[in-house]
Amino acid sequence: MTLPVQIDDIHRLEPQEIGPAEELAALLESVGVSGLDHVGWIRVTGSDRVRWLNGMVTNSIQDLKPGQGNYSFALNAQGRIQGDLVAFADEGESLLLETAKERLPGLMALLDRYIIMDDVELEDVSPERSGLAVTGPKAQALLTELGLNAGPDGSISKVRGEWRGAEMEIIRAYSPLVPRFEVWTDPAGWDQLSVAATASALSLGGDGVGAHAMEWLRILEGTPRYAADIRDKELPQETGQTRALHFAKGCYLGQEIVERIRSRGNVHRAFSGFLLDGAAAPIGSAIVAEGKPVGELTSVARIPLPSGTVQLGLGYVRREAVERGLAMTYGEGAGAASVVGLPYSTVGRR
Repeated sequence: MTLPVQIDDIHRLEPQEIGPAEELAALLESVGVSGLDHVGWIRVTGSDRVRWLNGMVTNSIQDLKPGQGNYSFALNAQGRIQGDLVAFADEGESLLLETAKERLPGLMALLDRYIIMDDVELEDVSPERSGLAVTGPKAQALLTELGLNAGPDGSISKVRGEWRGAEMEIIRAYSPLVPRFEVWTDPAGWDQLSVAATASALSLGGDGVGAHAMEWLRILEGTPRYAADIRDKELPQETGQTRALHFAKGCYLGQEIVERIRSRGNVHRAFSGFLLDGAAAPIGSAIVAEGKPVGELTSVARIPLPSGTVQLGLGYVRREAVERGLAMTYGEGAGAASVVGLPYSTVGRR
């Protein structure tokens, strides 16, 4: 049994000097703590906020109860993806939208363009919030050691809590491979939270982790990232992210295209995982079959797993190439490419 970390123990529990491979092992087998400086937040207020946002994104906002959240795309009139976000119904008179900080200005501009006669206001509240990601099989145990309650098991959710007199928000995040939580507080309390969370991770056999390990985990999960795997030319169904779509919510921007694709049954290409056997594959490499391009790689990494290093890619491939079982290569004959299920199924096997 692991005892809770006490405040007097923190100075004796320093982050270890480990590399990205060991950090990935912590994420897969114990727990890792990482910063969320790359995440931005938009607060939506006004009496029309729910009706208006429901008409702007692909998932159902009107069905969200306080504390509940869901993942959505924002589309243009041609049904092409212009951004993605997680929307939360806040306990107050507002909605909170979580998105990549670098994409926040563009998303705000897109949304603001469609506030016509609506009582809606958008505010960038990113400076008010600082967060930590707590990821791995022992993530729940770490929160328990800190005295934080993540709320009931289930889909994306947000609960309020308190830690050493500071207000906290604990988010149960989307996690197709290992449990993942986010803990948000004000910037003044972030340093103390980060030190305590990292100390607790060390006591559980984990550690602080960096961007390389988190990116490897994302690729293993098969979670597409906007601006890398999802561009403004993609259609929602091509990304395979059905969790972002609600087909009975009513009208929204770009809905006609989404519904037309649904009625036809499929799209010509689909987001997929690729096991790459050969030389290093640059991002953007073509997937080739029978001498013709049938897809492309949008994310690639050599990932050190306990069972051995694999080169794994994310990208798009034409359905007919997969259905016909065609032999595929990547780049200019750099190696063989085979479609694999996502999340990558051999994670953690020895």
